[in-house]
Amino acid sequence: MNSAGFDNQMRLWDMVVNAGPMVKFVLLLLLAFSILSWAIIIYKLLLLRKVEKETAAFSTLFWGNRQFAQIFAASKNYKHSPLAALFSAVYAEFANSARTARMEDVGRFQRILRKSAALEGARLEYAVPFLATTGNTAPFIGLFGTVWGIMTSFRGIGTKGAASLAVVAPGISEALIATAMGLLVAIPASVAYNHILARIDRAHSEMDNFSADLLNIIEKQIAKNGSSPPE
Repeated sequence: MNSAGFDNQMRLWDMVVNAGPMVKFVLLLLLAFSILSWAIIIYKLLLLRKVEKETAAFSTLFWGNRQFAQIFAASKNYKHSPLAALFSAVYAEFANSARTARMEDVGRFQRILRKSAALEGARLEYAVPFLATTGNTAPFIGLFGTVWGIMTSFRGIGTKGAASLAVVAPGISEALIATAMGLLVAIPASVAYNHILARIDRAHSEMDNFSADLLNIIEKQIAKNGSSPPE
């Protein structure tokens, strides 16, 4: 690192250290928001990668092997796939009522699928709204710190009785750090929120399509033999 870059970093650090108590509190609050946001981003990206990988593998298994009993046994290997959870919930119920299943029971299986899909959706969306909250509030938190710092600078003008640039510039520079920090926290959180939400929406679409296909298969099986689940 050259000396100019080192000097700039030192001046930036000096401005943070010399900032007023309220500005320091705002910076610490934004730092906490940033740490939590990045923890959520990393966790969700890793989780979604597992979800998408296992969902693709389970979908291949499901459509390539129509023996539901074998698919149900294998579904335990796809703990991160929402489709595996939907299939397990419905098949367990269908197998338990195999001898008495009728067309009017399709509504019951549909409710089971909706409930399971809601649970899986909640699991995928857990903690994601915090990113939206961070993206929306961090700039305003930073702006509050800036406004407070500028008010402090103007009070300093009144105390010193001078309004030269040398008097007000340091205080205003310190205050503007809060706004910069707010933007640095908000931008990654907003970008990540939109990206993660788009991938979760795709997962919801996959669950909806799979639920419709599974119900269609169940209806055909009930109509075909009146009771027994596919083996």
